[in-house]
Amino acid sequence: MAVPRKRRVQRAVTFGSVAALVAACGARTGLYSPLEPEDAAPDVKHDVVHEPDADAAEEDAVPPIDAIVDIPVVNQCPDAGSTLIYVIGAGNELFSFYPPTLSFNSLGQVNCTQQSSPFSMAVDRTGHAYSVFSDGELFKISTANAACQPTSYQPNQLGWQTFGMGYSTLPDGGDALFVVEVHFTSPSEGLGIIDTNAFTLSKVGSFQPDLTPECELTGTGDGRLFALCLSNDTQVATLAQIDPATAKIIGADQLSLGGGQQALAFAFWGGDFWIFTAPGSQTTVTKYDPVTKSLTPMTTLNAQIVGAGVSTCAPQ
Repeated sequence: MAVPRKRRVQRAVTFGSVAALVAACGARTGLYSPLEPEDAAPDVKHDVVHEPDADAAEEDAVPPIDAIVDIPVVNQCPDAGSTLIYVIGAGNELFSFYPPTLSFNSLGQVNCTQQSSPFSMAVDRTGHAYSVFSDGELFKISTANAACQPTSYQPNQLGWQTFGMGYSTLPDGGDALFVVEVHFTSPSEGLGIIDTNAFTLSKVGSFQPDLTPECELTGTGDGRLFALCLSNDTQVATLAQIDPATAKIIGADQLSLGGGQQALAFAFWGGDFWIFTAPGSQTTVTKYDPVTKSLTPMTTLNAQIVGAGVSTCAPQ
């Protein structure tokens, strides 16, 4: 996410002026030797922001996210050892990230196009990433060596040029590439699915209630799907649990993560959400525990991360 971005830079620099399951269970080459972190931030916890309960009694109020799930889901992971988060930077850098040691490992430069730069990323079960660039082009990227190849996806389907993205496990044990439309100046137009065989985009539905303009997606191995959305007007972000069949918001937590003038990516690993935010060239990695409802700054990286993906076979 060294080609200047047109729309994603707007997210990180000028966005304030206007406002998953990520999945990959597959072969990993040379990705099981995470580097030790050099400068991990102090393990200081910050409480989640609690909004007033004035409307809590209303029937249509959205409850907090429920971190306890007891619904069995068929799991068809071919490689349960795939346990790394993958992130892509605005300068086309691809890294793996290993949460237990807070270590980043450079996988190389992504050479997809000179016309645009990465906007978001998700990872599938074969060990490949899909990244949408700021001009709407969709590329397939190897998480083993950062090799890139074009896809037949036609930009601007449904009028959606850019979107956050992440894989979600389906009830039958398969998965699908979900996307959330990002328009910057108005609430998201909703949730969609990209068929990565035909490379067509179809809409699941509009969010109920609306989500703010800038959102990213991630999910878990048990079939849940989440959006993290930054606000133009406040320093509070919304972590929303989404029904992947209807796009209805079924739970939400408010997080003190800063306003919309920053790059954004996140992924679910080991029961926590790992959030990457960057108002400039340095990314802060923050862990959010959905059980204790606490945010903990963990480490930093000297790159502006704009997309993240992790296997649904990773620790839950």
